[in-house]
Amino acid sequence: MCPSAPPPLPVLILGGTTEASGLCRLLEHNSAFAPTLSLAGVTSNPHLPEMAVRLGGFGGPDGLQHWLTQNAIQAVIDATHPFAATMSHHVATACAALGLPLLRLERPAWKPVPGDMWHSVANLTAAASLLADPAGFGQRPLRVFLTTGRKEVAPFCMAPQHTYLLRSIEPPDPATLPSSTTVLSARGPFDYAAERALMKAHQIACLVTKNSGGSATFPKLEAARALGCPVIMIERPTHPPCPHVQTPAEALLWLQTHQAASTLRDV
Repeated sequence: MCPSAPPPLPVLILGGTTEASGLCRLLEHNSAFAPTLSLAGVTSNPHLPEMAVRLGGFGGPDGLQHWLTQNAIQAVIDATHPFAATMSHHVATACAALGLPLLRLERPAWKPVPGDMWHSVANLTAAASLLADPAGFGQRPLRVFLTTGRKEVAPFCMAPQHTYLLRSIEPPDPATLPSSTTVLSARGPFDYAAERALMKAHQIACLVTKNSGGSATFPKLEAARALGCPVIMIERPTHPPCPHVQTPAEALLWLQTHQAASTLRDV
């Protein structure tokens, strides 16, 4: 008699990124795993894979720990955005408490090349302070291109002398915007020609962005380089230490290793 196949390994994927979507495509029809994709629910009409999907928060580390226990999760992949540090800390705490294996799936950060004029800062407040500095960017009014997300515009109210072009997928809260702000609703990926044309049309003199990495929004950096436009680059926050990979294929290999180890323990 042939041995029966092991039961599929219950896996939680914390998603919302291109890398998470790529991993979901690899797992959609893989009978070795029973994945659940978790999305924060901040983007309307997200593309959903053919697997279990959970929308919304967990209620902090304790709520996440309870959910992981109730759903008998055996492995967790944190494929959230590089700037979703709070969620990464919550999942690290929950997995440590339960002894669950945790993997961080995160694309590489962008690196400056010759011709780039980057000013690296630690956070949004530091970026806004740089724009407000009368000895630097704040000494004269500029046209500033903000690509930092709709929820994180308020700090730039401390530099009201500038004119802002804010690009975001979802509309921002008008109460958080600097007084002179134009909102452009758009979803990537973007191409170089369009990014250069946009920045020229709006006479952009400074680009503010997060170091998200990836190819979908990289052309704005190429356009800034070509136009001699300085970039205020907000660097990534620190994430809890855990195994780390950069591609969905590497994450699948990690899962397969844990699935094999789980099967051996059950024999």
